Amino acid sequence: MDNTLHTDFTQRIVVHSQQTPWLDSPMVGVKRRPLERYGQEIARATSIVQYAAGSQFSPHCHLGGEEFYVLEGVFQDEHGDYPAGSYIRNPPHSSHTPFSTRGCRIFVKLWQIPDHDQRTVTLTPSTYPLATEHHGITEHLLYHAAYETVSLQIWPADKHISMAAPNGLELLVLSGQLHSEQDTLQQGSWLRLPCGATFTAYSQAAKTTIWLKQHHLNRVEQEIVRLRSHIS
Repeated sequence: MDNTLHTDFTQRIVVHSQQTPWLDSPMVGVKRRPLERYGQEIARATSIVQYAAGSQFSPHCHLGGEEFYVLEGVFQDEHGDYPAGSYIRNPPHSSHTPFSTRGCRIFVKLWQIPDHDQRTVTLTPSTYPLATEHHGITEHLLYHAAYETVSLQIWPADKHISMAAPNGLELLVLSGQLHSEQDTLQQGSWLRLPCGATFTAYSQAAKTTIWLKQHHLNRVEQEIVRLRSHIS
């Protein structure tokens, strides 16, 4: 696999993952659609990963942490079963042996959790924090710290929004459709905005659901330096 993909973090990036070919991982039955990547098999990466029914990954340690959202099916490891809609954060230096008996698809981010953040988060749709509503948008706050916020947002039809992203922003459309600048973002579309950008969008579908992460892209250089120190 190429060792760099969308590593210019000063640029606005859109990837329509449904149109991206699957790439084989080192494990049989596990495939990936890379969205951004710096590094080879050990990498700061954001990807869509698919486990075929009965597939598994060998035991491994996430030195830079792992964060994922289950898109379809049931993801599993020795710690539990995580159905669609689950949000998991495994802190740096955690380890597990992932598999999926029935198959699953996840949105996963590697080497993007600071070393000092040792919180493990396991949320399923039945254990989400209570939803709040702001200007017609329903939001479940999945994670909050001084250096990042992760949420699940549900937009009604014909909702327009414009907001500053001083420390960057990224989102994945889970269902429905958004229009942002010149792009139509549908299920599986991933958008990354650089620090200092403004996010403008409006929803067209009756209900559009997005995974949204904010305030985190000002530390990318530190993440890459940390990764290099581990692989050098």
